[in-house]
Amino acid sequence: MARTSLETAEVNRRLARLSAVDEHIAATYPGARAARQPVHTCYVPANKVDADTVRLWEREALAALDRDAARPEDLVDILGMDPEIARSVHPRLRAKLQNSPLEDLRIDFEDGYGNPGDEAEDAEAERTAGVVADWLREGAAPANFGLRVKSFDTPQLRARSVRTLDVFLTALLRQHGSLPEGFVLTFPKVVDVAQVEVFVEFLGLLEQQLGLPERSLGFEIQVETTQSIVDSEGRLALPRFLRAGGGRVTGLHFGTYDYTAGCGLTAAHQHLAHRACDFARHVMQVSAAGTGVFLSDGSTNVLPVGDQVRHGWRTHYDLTRRSLEHGFYQGWDLHPAQLVTRYAAVFAAFRDSAPAEAARLSAYASASGGAVLDEPATARALAASFVRALDNGGIDAAEVKDLTGLSEPEIRELGRL
Repeated sequence: MARTSLETAEVNRRLARLSAVDEHIAATYPGARAARQPVHTCYVPANKVDADTVRLWEREALAALDRDAARPEDLVDILGMDPEIARSVHPRLRAKLQNSPLEDLRIDFEDGYGNPGDEAEDAEAERTAGVVADWLREGAAPANFGLRVKSFDTPQLRARSVRTLDVFLTALLRQHGSLPEGFVLTFPKVVDVAQVEVFVEFLGLLEQQLGLPERSLGFEIQVETTQSIVDSEGRLALPRFLRAGGGRVTGLHFGTYDYTAGCGLTAAHQHLAHRACDFARHVMQVSAAGTGVFLSDGSTNVLPVGDQVRHGWRTHYDLTRRSLEHGFYQGWDLHPAQLVTRYAAVFAAFRDSAPAEAARLSAYASASGGAVLDEPATARALAASFVRALDNGGIDAAEVKDLTGLSEPEIRELGRL
């Protein structure tokens, strides 16, 4: 046995101190969630939600494609898409818009709804709960849906926020009997960790009163204030928000316009591509990395309507591609026609990079080497890209096999390693 200078007992005594670090890291950074992340979230004011809302979005999205981009050549002309990519994207885009285009929906009781008074909002909360119960009975609900409640940053609206949530959940459980899968809340305009703490306490109370399982009510934090990035003492705020969430926080959603306004930007510069937004998004990424918390980018208010269809589509398409390049695989959509460019961008971005990524992934899986020597973490990211495309319709299992030599189960397992 080789001679050493340090006594084994002294080495072990010092290394033992790191066991607490191991436990903390394992608890704080459990890794990616198994749940599928939707590619978008749409917000509909509560007073505009009715039995036809989901079908309306689906119909209008497909109609927009058929009216303004009926051929692959239109995607080339309007969006600047590569012709070969457009030919492969267009049929998949149409199939997605026909089958399941609405992946995530929020019934908005905040900015999009306003403050009509207690009696009106009580009635709206009960009515929309009934609408959701009907969707669930008919199998028409999106895979993910929920409420955006009022924020806690305005003192006179805090109790209203809690009451709306209480009325909605009480009515929904009375009519449906259980909390639906995919139900999530959005908590906006957070400026202090105490707001998260109090919100979590209310969720716990509602679970107790309604007989729901502990921690069954999860929520997303909207990152739309400067104080949600850097707090009043100069610290990064989001790690403290996530800790205060007690395992309930499922996502961090960026709010383009409130955040840029808070930074003092004028309207002409309030857009997702501004460097102020890049800074906020990087803080979101660093704060959420390894936690299993999904990231979502914000919206653009440049809508593809009227004589602005081409401009609106190109703006949304370019911003969505930019978000994807920055590692934000979800974003907000404000209009049904934006679903066309949402999926066009998601599919095109994947198919642009798929051949090169497939070659690297195949080389890694077969341990055959190649021009790029990838680390396991990079291989996992490569596989995750294919998993996302399988889930959202950008590719099918046969194509994955042709490109990578891997079956769907194999690539899903590689994406989890």
